[in-house]
Amino acid sequence: MRPVSNFRDAMTSHIMPTYGRLPITFERGEGAWLFDQDHNRYLDALSGIAVCNLGHAHPAVHQAICKQSEKLLHTSNLYGIGVQEQLADRLIEKSGMENVFFCNSGAEANEAAIKLARKFGHEQGIENPAIIVMEKSFHGRTLATLSATGNLKIQQGFAPLVTGFVRVAYNDIDAIEQVLEQHDNIVAVLVEPIQGEGGVNIPATDYLNRLRSLCDQHNVLMMLDEIQTGIGRTGKFLAYQHNDIIPDVCTLAKALGNGVPIGACLARGKAAKVLTAGNHGSTFGGNPLACSAALAVLATLDAENLIEQAAEKGDAICSKFAQQLHGNTHVVDIRHKGLMIGIELDRPCTELVPAALQQQLLINVTSEKTIRLLPPLIINDQQITQLVEILSALIHQHTDTHVS
Repeated sequence: MRPVSNFRDAMTSHIMPTYGRLPITFERGEGAWLFDQDHNRYLDALSGIAVCNLGHAHPAVHQAICKQSEKLLHTSNLYGIGVQEQLADRLIEKSGMENVFFCNSGAEANEAAIKLARKFGHEQGIENPAIIVMEKSFHGRTLATLSATGNLKIQQGFAPLVTGFVRVAYNDIDAIEQVLEQHDNIVAVLVEPIQGEGGVNIPATDYLNRLRSLCDQHNVLMMLDEIQTGIGRTGKFLAYQHNDIIPDVCTLAKALGNGVPIGACLARGKAAKVLTAGNHGSTFGGNPLACSAALAVLATLDAENLIEQAAEKGDAICSKFAQQLHGNTHVVDIRHKGLMIGIELDRPCTELVPAALQQQLLINVTSEKTIRLLPPLIINDQQITQLVEILSALIHQHTDTHVS
């Protein structure tokens, strides 16, 4: 692999070794490209893990950040914040929700949702409220969101975990219904419309509709984690809009700020009335800089028609992969919703990540056997062709030489 002179490994860095970093450091970005210090160009098919939906250094986001930084960065939520109110209005308009709590990350947004659900339960007279969560889910790495996450590997070493979660299989409505019928302390169901870290798992088309009906029937909150699926990634502003439903709680982060940290917990109906003054808070949440960046993101998505294009580009990419990988019996499945794409192999394939890096392509492997692609919504036809050709060749090479 090409050496990068300003990369420091865990043995020489003063940063805690919490990441298995690839041996490269990027200095700048432009659209779907990232550049290292030697000006080598890499096609980014990961978007900072579904964060940079507008690509890197988008002019609208750049201008919004610069303009706001000249005026005001922070005052705290002790006072009104005009751009925060504007962003809340836009999110409610686009989501069909009722109000929003702003924070700094997806984990914090899910923490807010969990607290909201517990308080909702206590208001119903439930002493030990519990939330149904899914196997293979991912909701964050704080102690509560880690406990809600369905991944034993990342939970290892952090016991005792937070109690109050009941886990069932993803995409199994009958399992959820059984828990609801057997337990009288369930207050919410927390689920990803599509599981990202779990392997780009896409549920049955009526899964969310049936879940909505169950939650209504049992008076529990339907809480959707749209941190990875939201902000246009799946071809709708929010993934639940494919199903013509509205949840009680929806969490957002990642692409909302296109790289500027911001999270949001949206609520409606009975859920919108739960949290009141003093129940929850955030020092930095909804600060002027982050909200200005998010407003620029939302405006750009509309102005450039990027959400509809995400659906079209996702179809085009997967069609090309189907052609290039046709006949490779080691490819189990190619699945996608918009530009959230998973290519599952019949064997572990994490070694494809450094192999792709050598070809100046950035990808990710999740759940050991699924190549996850989260390209920016602004990716163009030439870049799509380059992505498909490089990765298809690597997959063929990997499956031809890999020993089962």
